Amino acid sequence: MSLAVWFSLLTASVVISFTPGAGAINTMSNALNQGWRRSIWGIVGQQIALIVHVAIVAAGVGLLVARSDFLFTAIRYAGAAYLVFLGIRLILAKPSEIPDDSVAPVDSRESHWSMIRRGFWVNLLNPKAIVFFLAFIPQFIRLDEPPLPQYLTLIATVIIVDVIVMWGFFAAAARPFRRLTRSVRGQRILNAVFGVLFIAVAALLVFLH
Repeated sequence: MSLAVWFSLLTASVVISFTPGAGAINTMSNALNQGWRRSIWGIVGQQIALIVHVAIVAAGVGLLVARSDFLFTAIRYAGAAYLVFLGIRLILAKPSEIPDDSVAPVDSRESHWSMIRRGFWVNLLNPKAIVFFLAFIPQFIRLDEPPLPQYLTLIATVIIVDVIVMWGFFAAAARPFRRLTRSVRGQRILNAVFGVLFIAVAALLVFLH
């Protein structure tokens, strides 16, 4: 991959990562409820899903999903249902008093694996991401060059950029609101806001083709 192509890939990755979506909402919600540092675990899950998306497209399965109305619709509704589930769970979540605004109490902390798992499914159950990568990847992969080094470069670039944007921008942007989690009322407001955002993204996933 030439430097010019890589720079184009880098620029595109930055623009894509800054585009708000379910991943950004999940990251901000984690930063508010679990703290900025611990929000990295949800981001890790999202990156694993990203790798799976690229692998699906590289294997040609993505084209099958894109061309099959049944598969595309099934994944789309599964993704929307999962986001609605997350939204309702947040809205109904029982608030807890947090004495220190920098660290959540041990008994209210979500496990690393739970955050990774949720981040993974939030990103994976998005058929439009597969379709997007179908259009995105061919722009940076040359058929006359060995594919593996190109795919590794693409994956590494996209992941590094996304981690920096998610953790350094979206998670950091939630930090000023962390003080709201010190009160029951503040937690309810934040949970309701992010719950509604998850449901809104689910609606977009279903109704915007």
